[in-house]
Amino acid sequence: MSTAEPGGGAAAGLTRGDELHRAVEEVLLGGGRLWTRRDIAERSGVGPERSTRIWRALGFPVVDDQARVFTDADVEALRSGERLIEAGLVTEEGETVMARALGHHLSRLAEWQMQTLWTWLSHELGEGEGRDRAALAEHAARLLPEMELLQRHVWRRHLAAHAGRMLATDQEDVSHRSGQESEAGAGERARGKRVRAGAAVAGGPVPPRGGTDIRHLAVGFTDMVAYTRMTRGLDSGELSRVLDRFEGLIGDVVAEGGGRVVKTIGDEVLFVCESASAAAGIALELTTRATHEQGLPRLRTGLAHGAVLNRHGDVYGAAVNIAARLTAVARPGTVLVDTAFAGELAGTTAYDLRTLRPVSVRGYSRLRPVLLRSPRPGEPSSTKRPRR
Repeated sequence: MSTAEPGGGAAAGLTRGDELHRAVEEVLLGGGRLWTRRDIAERSGVGPERSTRIWRALGFPVVDDQARVFTDADVEALRSGERLIEAGLVTEEGETVMARALGHHLSRLAEWQMQTLWTWLSHELGEGEGRDRAALAEHAARLLPEMELLQRHVWRRHLAAHAGRMLATDQEDVSHRSGQESEAGAGERARGKRVRAGAAVAGGPVPPRGGTDIRHLAVGFTDMVAYTRMTRGLDSGELSRVLDRFEGLIGDVVAEGGGRVVKTIGDEVLFVCESASAAAGIALELTTRATHEQGLPRLRTGLAHGAVLNRHGDVYGAAVNIAARLTAVARPGTVLVDTAFAGELAGTTAYDLRTLRPVSVRGYSRLRPVLLRSPRPGEPSSTKRPRR
């Protein structure tokens, strides 16, 4: 963030490009840079040290105490955070974590949107030296609400989708606990004892707290084979088209299969599903479609199943690590799963499972992969519980 003060004598030395940048910035920030760190602390009620901690967590560099870089919107954002804390939705200890998560995810979105907007502005300015920069900035200001409307709509649609999944999972957990408590109650009554209502079920789900929860999920990593070698002969435009096809294919198939893309890491995509069966279907469908996608390398996928920590939109745990390791040792066009994942598919006829030799990978000296395939015509499927 620039620490130059708005207005003053420095304005006389601004170039036309600087003027356009300032005009666009004021549109995006909802006003000029008016306040210092101490100013916004006084106006928001959030102390300077705490506001600095939040600012840094959002991904912005710390500024000098006397620099006027903050706007009225920054003050209102701090007040909004205070209202969330007062309501009990966010703890004072957790606000930095929340700010870091927001900054991490929204900075990527903002970078893409700004590149799109700036490319458009550059194209318009290139039409001729006589183009009115102020008029272009005004036109960009009219487009901003449309971008915000679209962004807010997609955000709310995803909120609704996640709410539906969480409510369904919660209802299943309640039914599961009720069944277990009923059985336990009958046994206790037979012995003349009383069972405390609402007792926690051993091994049951941990209630979400502070934006995190632990659940048993299927985790998948899919990457493009020989990606590094392929990119050596591509220019930036061709590479962009390959990545677009790859991410589009992954996004479509994962969404159709009822999963969720967690993140893209270069040539690799991490996704999760509620069930092993859904993840298996997604992985096999990705493999099949990739073979018919012109200009796209072959794919390979690793799948694992187990307890996963879901924290601020990202996932952590042994299942995530194992899925990544399996992807690294999978051959092109294949899907490898761990024994826990294969155990979830035991007894089904939709998939063929073949246990392979143990492999030594980082963090696991004897990881036993299981090859996942669709049953071949004329061959009986093999879904016996694999050796561990």
